[in-house]
Amino acid sequence: MKAVRSVLEYLRGIGVEHIFGIPAGSVNAFFNELYDMPEITPIVTKHEGAAGYMATSYAKYSKQLSVCIGSSGPGGTNLVTGAANAMREHLPVLFLTGAVPVNTMGLNASQELDADPIFKSVTKYSVTVTDAKDLLNEIVKATEIALSGVPGPVHVAMPIDVQHGFVENTVIPDLTKREDCVPDLEQIKKVAKEIVDRKTGYIFIGQGVRNSVEQVIELAEMLEWPMLVTPVAKGLIRDDHPLLAGVFGFAGNDYASNLINQGDVQTLLVIGSSLGETATNNYNANLTKDRFTIQMDFDPSVFNRKYEIDLPVLGDIQLSLMYLIEELKSLGISRKNVNRIEKTNDIENNKEYNTRNVLAKLQEYLPPSTRYSIDIGEYMAYVIHHMTVLETDTFDINVHFGAMGSGIGSAIGSKLAEPQRPSVAITGDGSFFMHGMEILTAKEYNLPVLFVVMNNARLGMVYQGHALQYHRTHASFEQEPINISAMATAMNIPSFRVDSMEDLDQAVIDRLTNLNGPAILEVALVDNNVPPMGDRVKFLSSFGK
Repeated sequence: MKAVRSVLEYLRGIGVEHIFGIPAGSVNAFFNELYDMPEITPIVTKHEGAAGYMATSYAKYSKQLSVCIGSSGPGGTNLVTGAANAMREHLPVLFLTGAVPVNTMGLNASQELDADPIFKSVTKYSVTVTDAKDLLNEIVKATEIALSGVPGPVHVAMPIDVQHGFVENTVIPDLTKREDCVPDLEQIKKVAKEIVDRKTGYIFIGQGVRNSVEQVIELAEMLEWPMLVTPVAKGLIRDDHPLLAGVFGFAGNDYASNLINQGDVQTLLVIGSSLGETATNNYNANLTKDRFTIQMDFDPSVFNRKYEIDLPVLGDIQLSLMYLIEELKSLGISRKNVNRIEKTNDIENNKEYNTRNVLAKLQEYLPPSTRYSIDIGEYMAYVIHHMTVLETDTFDINVHFGAMGSGIGSAIGSKLAEPQRPSVAITGDGSFFMHGMEILTAKEYNLPVLFVVMNNARLGMVYQGHALQYHRTHASFEQEPINISAMATAMNIPSFRVDSMEDLDQAVIDRLTNLNGPAILEVALVDNNVPPMGDRVKFLSSFGK
């Protein structure tokens, strides 16, 4: 069989159901084989970058390997941002790129690019295969690397002639099961002893607890410790949990910030957070000051990066939590009926037509299980600060890599991974003009995603941040207002334009949801209130002073 056929046989065998990307001459052999493989659906996107965002989101919510493909040359470079995004999210995505025939490499062939070194810095593994007999083995090796240890993206470049090459006596292997990263039990015992001896503390939660929410809540209720979540972990713990203190970090809540800056607890237990800039409110020193700091993670590189960690625990987070809970039980600690933390609403509700109130109305009219994929823009700060977590795993906030337009593709990937969960993308006009045509991808695959476009005819986050930092803004940050609802009409996509609070009601949302395809809700709104960005502006303003 052809080498490329053996690759697709392997991908089918390990459960791959969708492949995201764009066909082109250098990968047409791959797409040609898909004609005879109906178990795998190619999701043909409008831009390779968006394909990368879709594949990353699909990997996150399907909990399996995702595959993304692009042509040689520009298709490959367009995929790099998606690979970098997947790397920051620790998600297993196999990025495939075409390449020129081996005998034309270095001869300035059409769309020639040495993609291997470009992908190396944003993947766990990157290789160019130059012999057909090696292609399947390299794909197998790459997928196992993607799924093993700390998951992440990998890249394989496939020259045209290598894909077409014939291979004999091919055995299609099964996927090797990932080995658990088991924590050291003696280290767990030390953690339990320190927790019991010190008595008071906070639990600081990152997105690494995505598959361990029940264990985190059980631990919190055993210790009666407040839980603080990072911006990317918003949505994992319901807001009605009595021990949830709120979000700390970029656009975090005042109550959570006060606990970190003024609280006198003795211990900080960090679970599943790398303690990066947005998670720590610009590396706030008060986070660990005078606190015995314990950090649990499956990635050894996160320990002692910026903050000194007194007791690191390396292991799969779910296992580490299960062992810790059992050890605490052996020391006489049991689950309790906890008292609710008394938090105050830091901003008074009003009926002003503003970003905060629009988002609140959306949640009022949409099902509580709705997953919101949040793009990059000033509205993101309002989402983190104000929107309510009604059910677990209902927000996808990728502030880590911060790629504009990523929320659009993420919503599509989420919907494909979990078709029964309502999917809503909250994006802005700036992000829409980068990747908004992926709404056509949703239409072509009959995906009922609601795209909420916050249209203020400017790069809002840039505008607000620049104005706060330099007390002026450049005219180019604003642009001529465009009627995005009218654009949707031209694409034969249902839409509605909101110009006031009175325009937004249940009937409008009902008309735009439960369809056989996507819809657009355009919110035409220039909100001159300062977004709740926390100390982000202070951090930026510290440079050049």
